Amino acid sequence: MTLRDTAEQWQVTATETPFVGNKTSVRADDVIMPDRTVARRDYQVHPGSVAVLALDEQGRVLVLKQYRHPVRHKLWEIPAGLLDVPGENPLHAAQRELYEEAHVKAEDWRVLTDVFTTPGGCDEAVRIFLARDLSAADGERFDVSEEEADMELARVPLEDLVRGVLAGDLHNNCLVVGVLSLVAAERGEGLDALRPADAPWPARPFEA
Repeated sequence: MTLRDTAEQWQVTATETPFVGNKTSVRADDVIMPDRTVARRDYQVHPGSVAVLALDEQGRVLVLKQYRHPVRHKLWEIPAGLLDVPGENPLHAAQRELYEEAHVKAEDWRVLTDVFTTPGGCDEAVRIFLARDLSAADGERFDVSEEEADMELARVPLEDLVRGVLAGDLHNNCLVVGVLSLVAAERGEGLDALRPADAPWPARPFEA
């Protein structure tokens, strides 16, 4: 048995888009099932996202706390953001988010992992990068607004984040997946064995 997800597309007999928002929309597809019945599947259409697990020389992870209205929580997260343009290079997007949210740049970039966040109800794909060799970004800080105007920034030891995840105190998807993936990589073949930052991403193809 090969443990690998495979791309597949079942036949859609009808589709409609009952809602179109600023960045995402909702789509309703009538899909032919294996037993030949037709079932309606409603889901959010999403442009895709990137996230950055920024690790400093002291083994601390750069995290931020931000209000998330849908879940009515302030969550500790790693820097993340949308792919603003179809086909956008995800590394460039990740570098932008690290600068805008933390005013930090990194010299060493790797792909930590790729995930579908909620595949039963949303087509969002996220690429989580590992960023190392951190330093302050050049120039003035990015002018933040809305929820980001209230963000808290911190650098937290990796082991503290692991404890928080396993205790059920930390819930952000990208933080949880990124932190546990980093620990697995460190205990496996090492961080230098991770995929390069420009590794192909079939879920969101991009130009180099």
